[in-house]
Amino acid sequence: MSLIVNEIFYSIQGESTYAGLPCVFVRLTGCNMRCAYCDTVYAYDQGRPMQISEILESIGAFHCSMVEITGGEPLLQAETPDLIADLLRKQYRVLMETNGSFDVRMADARCVKIMDVKCPGSGEHEKCDFRNFGHLGKNDQVKFVIGDRQDYEYARDMLNRIPAVIPTGNLLFSPIREKLAPSELAGWILADHLETRLHLQLHRTIWPESERGV
Repeated sequence: MSLIVNEIFYSIQGESTYAGLPCVFVRLTGCNMRCAYCDTVYAYDQGRPMQISEILESIGAFHCSMVEITGGEPLLQAETPDLIADLLRKQYRVLMETNGSFDVRMADARCVKIMDVKCPGSGEHEKCDFRNFGHLGKNDQVKFVIGDRQDYEYARDMLNRIPAVIPTGNLLFSPIREKLAPSELAGWILADHLETRLHLQLHRTIWPESERGV
């Protein structure tokens, strides 16, 4: 059983509420969206087949207890739930970032889903399956990548559709680098008294010149 893998690397978790912790990233190849601001275009079609056993061996070499499955879009590959299940059996803490266009129930409930809800500026906001909100649990997270005021208002209004089971600290508003100043987004959040987390890409601060492997 194999998946098409773009890269496997060990870094500091730069996003989600786990930011700052060491993490092994498994970036899978392929995505069904083409977001205007995508910073991993190379994952659209670059990659090589790897057996799940090979992937597990590569992960184990880093001696790290947390693994994130990302992409691309991980659930685009039918074997991704099998990889997640194997990682959980090996007692890893498993995160998965998904664009929400596939049923998140395909992944084991113990896997932390980070659902990246696309805003209008992405050009792909109509592809999200909002039924997934009802399939998220208290450990899962919802992220909005925001480039302008229209994106912000879309994300703000979307908060009413997210079940109360998701803690407010797991609702993430992230400004697009070089398009929206964090201070401006912070001001909007404070003005509207939103109980959301301002979310910055820590890995981009640590390694601003690196585009891959961080």
